[in-house]
Amino acid sequence: MKHQNVPVSQDQMLMHKLPRRAFLRYAGFGSIGLTAWMMAASCHKDHNSSPSAEEVTLGSGDVGILNYAYALEQLEAAFYTQVVQTPYSGITDMELSFFTDIRDHEIAHREFFKAALSTQAIASLQFDFSSINFSSRSSVIATAKAFEDLGVSAYNGAGVYLQTPDYLTLAGKIVSVEARHAAYLRELVMTDTFVDSDVVDQNGLDLSRKPSEVLVIASTYIKTKINSQLP
Repeated sequence: MKHQNVPVSQDQMLMHKLPRRAFLRYAGFGSIGLTAWMMAASCHKDHNSSPSAEEVTLGSGDVGILNYAYALEQLEAAFYTQVVQTPYSGITDMELSFFTDIRDHEIAHREFFKAALSTQAIASLQFDFSSINFSSRSSVIATAKAFEDLGVSAYNGAGVYLQTPDYLTLAGKIVSVEARHAAYLRELVMTDTFVDSDVVDQNGLDLSRKPSEVLVIASTYIKTKINSQLP
């Protein structure tokens, strides 16, 4: 696949500048900077001005990969927002606290990609969570586990297609957070399964999936049609 570099015209410079500033928040300021970033994103989570769309096109090159990640973060943010808004029966204070933290992380990731893409960001997606019983602990946790495992494999599989070093660095930082989510959720399902063989290969490496594979799996929950030319 021929990669397409992100344009650098004046009205699109945010795509190059914001990741560098965000990188400092993630790496330079440590937990304080990241917390501030998440709080700012959380405050705006209900003010997404992009209209929901029936069909979106991801684009190609770095733009396509960033939109792909943005779509997945939209999915996760919407799911965890629902989990926190309508807690399942018998949820503990600790579980609700962890799910709230995960929601805030996913919102921060979503808003980061939206801002980085600027005018090239796809519109807000529509989701179908009708197959999930949000009042059932087992249904919610099983879905959350599946989403996080999918997200880790998605970032692992997409990194090779990124050309901009800053984006690759940040993708690596985001996938490490997603992996922490996945490990926690897998432990809620069954103790000592956080590195089970279904997600870690014999070399001790997390599994990876190509974008085309991930989008097929995610389409179960995404009503919006996603046009993608990614591998």
